[in-house]
Amino acid sequence: MWNKIVEWFDSTHLIEQVTEVDYVGLFTNPWFLVPFCILMAYLVYRQSWKDLIIITILLAVWWVSGTEYMKSLIVDGELQISKILPVAFGGAVILGFVIYLFFGRSD
Repeated sequence: MWNKIVEWFDSTHLIEQVTEVDYVGLFTNPWFLVPFCILMAYLVYRQSWKDLIIITILLAVWWVSGTEYMKSLIVDGELQISKILPVAFGGAVILGFVIYLFFGRSD
């Protein structure tokens, strides 16, 4: 029975789309899109804006991780310092914002 579940999950191609950062394929895949839309509608209904913002940030970071800029951070096995500094600064800003959401505000 477990093998059938694993085969079904493999047939949805969700893992490949997430690892390859195939956002077009993922957001047109009904096996992802239907539960995602239900989750978003539920969070809007509950007015859980903090959770919506965090999910949006996670999706944005996932999308940015698949861009050509991120792929060009390491050239011939060497880290490009001039390109990593904006990424580190952006990550620090996002981390600060998430910490503010968790600890700086009350719902």
